[in-house]
Amino acid sequence: MFKSLFDAGYKELKRVEKIANKIDALAPEYSKLTDEQLQAKTLEFRNRLKNGETLDSITVEAFATVREASTRVLGMTPFKVQLIGALALHGGNVSEMKTGEGKTLTSTLVAYLNALPGNGVHIVTVNEYLASRDAEEMGKLFTWLGLTVGLNLRALSKEEKQEQYKCDIMYSISSELGFDYLRDHMVRNKENLVQRPLNFAIIDEADSILIDEARTPLIISGPMKAQQVPYSNVDTFVKRLIGRKINATLDEEEEKLDFTSEDEYIVDVRAHHVVLTDKGARKAEERFSLNGSNLYDPENANLLHLIHNSLRANYLMTKDVDYAVQDDKVIIIDKSTGRLMHGRQYSEGLHQAIEAKENVKINKETRIVATITIQNFFRMYKKLAGMTGTAKTEEEEFRNIYNMYVVEVPTNEPMIRIDAPDYLFLTEKAKYEALVADIIERHKKGQPVLVGTSSDEMSMKVASMVRKAGAKNLEILNAKNHEKEAKIIAKAGQVGAVTIATNMAGRGTDIKLGEGVEELGGLAVLGTARNESRRVDNQLRGRSGRQGNPGYSRFYISTEDELLVRFGAERLRGTLALLVKEKGSDKETPLEYNFLSKFVENAQKKIEGLNFDSRKTILEYDEVLRMQREVIYGQREKILFVEDLSEITLNMIKTAAENLVDATVGFKKRYYEDELESLVQEIDSKFLPRGALTVEKIKDKNGEQIVEEMLKISNFIFEDKKAHVPAEQFDRYLRQLLLEAIDDRWLDHIDQMDELRQSVRLQSYAQINPLREYQEIGFQMFNEMLAEVELDIANRMNRLKMRILLTPEEHKNLIASFASGDANTQKRQPKKAEVKPGRNDPCPCGSGKKYKNCCGRNGQ
Repeated sequence: MFKSLFDAGYKELKRVEKIANKIDALAPEYSKLTDEQLQAKTLEFRNRLKNGETLDSITVEAFATVREASTRVLGMTPFKVQLIGALALHGGNVSEMKTGEGKTLTSTLVAYLNALPGNGVHIVTVNEYLASRDAEEMGKLFTWLGLTVGLNLRALSKEEKQEQYKCDIMYSISSELGFDYLRDHMVRNKENLVQRPLNFAIIDEADSILIDEARTPLIISGPMKAQQVPYSNVDTFVKRLIGRKINATLDEEEEKLDFTSEDEYIVDVRAHHVVLTDKGARKAEERFSLNGSNLYDPENANLLHLIHNSLRANYLMTKDVDYAVQDDKVIIIDKSTGRLMHGRQYSEGLHQAIEAKENVKINKETRIVATITIQNFFRMYKKLAGMTGTAKTEEEEFRNIYNMYVVEVPTNEPMIRIDAPDYLFLTEKAKYEALVADIIERHKKGQPVLVGTSSDEMSMKVASMVRKAGAKNLEILNAKNHEKEAKIIAKAGQVGAVTIATNMAGRGTDIKLGEGVEELGGLAVLGTARNESRRVDNQLRGRSGRQGNPGYSRFYISTEDELLVRFGAERLRGTLALLVKEKGSDKETPLEYNFLSKFVENAQKKIEGLNFDSRKTILEYDEVLRMQREVIYGQREKILFVEDLSEITLNMIKTAAENLVDATVGFKKRYYEDELESLVQEIDSKFLPRGALTVEKIKDKNGEQIVEEMLKISNFIFEDKKAHVPAEQFDRYLRQLLLEAIDDRWLDHIDQMDELRQSVRLQSYAQINPLREYQEIGFQMFNEMLAEVELDIANRMNRLKMRILLTPEEHKNLIASFASGDANTQKRQPKKAEVKPGRNDPCPCGSGKKYKNCCGRNGQ
């Protein structure tokens, strides 16, 4: 009753169950249709949509069509729970379907329905292997029904991507969709665009993509100028510092972040933060010869930034946990999946600091050219839906950020997996001894075992211990050998198999049980530690007990695990030691108490809350850039698609003239002579050719009249250029002029906003809200940037390439006529050469240059 009143996801479940019953009722009727009749349904549905029907009105028939087609083409008939999951997706929700319940097949139903209008459906997966597999397997069904299927891979060319995006249904990974979006808003020609408007996305493993990956924004980088102090020098300095780790944020801790201590740096374990102490700062000032200036002075901001990055790289980032080193390169490891993130880099120079730490080739630091968060990218889709086995714990985030409810879809068969209570040990050594003993005992009787670890390093350590204990048929699945993932997972459910895996653990793939394994208790999943997120633990458990199969899971944890250390396990040590002693055993025995499980769960909830706050903060800051990005990208889109850009250009020039007068002297009825001199100097340097407007010409005029004089000359220059250049070429000239001006200023603005974000963090120490400061200053900076864009356009139009269109004498006379007020502002007729000159002939315009270097340049 409580759920029916207050749980929106539960109410949605009850609603779609009724629709699923209607689809079920059509099964006998559709099974009698011939292949041709069933295939003809696609055209029928499309015609009905064109005649005014809605997707909701044809949902039951469309789903019945796909279900019957799936039976014939794939040999798989969707269960009722899969119909329910697909209907929840159609409503723009997250379908929580337990691992092994067939999410891939579920997606085909809703993808087919939403692809019928022809606006495109994107099915998003966590890696290219799964995207390729699903596009090939499920693509057979879509193709049979008359739809086109695409696959968007990172390695595709522009032309190939354009073909994929035209398809009715396209499979892709999330980051490639985001990067394509950013690249599309950097092109200078509409023919280079690859994406269509973002219509509907179905996200597989939605928690991984929309939540875990949302911590890191998508960034396209460009080259940056070299650092004054090399990263290697800073790395050497930082490695020689002396410091310690503390847990300063615990209430019971007397230790605090004492900047005046003898330590040169301090690592706060719980906050995952490292700081330089006063002594460390003084040592840096001596080492880098700051000649009496303070490390924290503005002129030393770059050096301070390098030192902080190097501190983070050396004392917070761990090899084979946060990153791996392969082929002389640092590659980020996705902590939620254990996969290598090829092509991705830590931003703001942290990647270069890690490269210096690992003594590999240090790549040049980059500047941000384009960026967007995962949250803001996917919120641009007209409709968004997701599937995952673990979403309920993050329902608040799905609802608040993406406006999606979580619908818990029941399993097709009852869940009979045994989820045993955690085993808690005082020491890590005792934990691993008990874990290995359990693995070997199960291995001897033939039960397959999947061991989940938190990092590459830990997977190798456990594998070594298990091998020494006598295990055979052992496989390791981590970031270092992920290319063998499919083969390893295929064997993981066989008799006697032992698989040591990171959090990737074959997510998105099915571990099938071998013959005789059900009698042995099914697949046993053993975790070596609790993860920061309960979702990751549930994903690991979900590898076992699929589709009503037997299974077993248990986590082995100790008070020395990172999760418990961060949240004060030392407070429990005394109590736990007494409990162990009461057991009366020489060997440390595991503890199973509800209050211990509650402590671990509370620690996970705290970290999940911190991570949610972190993602929310990223989104709040990106909201400022999002609004600015929409303005800039809207301008670029208009410039790319409008045929005649004259009106847009002239309007920008008019606004630039008004802004220049307003910013220099303001709008007045009368001006002093020195004010006019100041204004003319600004006009000479920023708006018109030097000398085109004089004080004499504008004295006794008010502000609006001065703007009119500026525009009279500017419009003449514009029309003069237009008259001398073929229409198509002039349009191309304007398009490039506008886009270059916008892009140049926008890139600088992104850099400035990034610097602003770094600087406002310090405002919190002065009891000032840094986000509000960022919003207010960022808004002001954006308005200034827009004004600079318009002034740049006016400047380039009025001052550049004049000599290509006029002879030197004509140019001189024209400027003089502007100054005297005698300029004829009618359109001038273009000069025409009776015979087209050769490339090396003198230019007929009279400039004295060769034709190829003058009017013949760029095909003029």
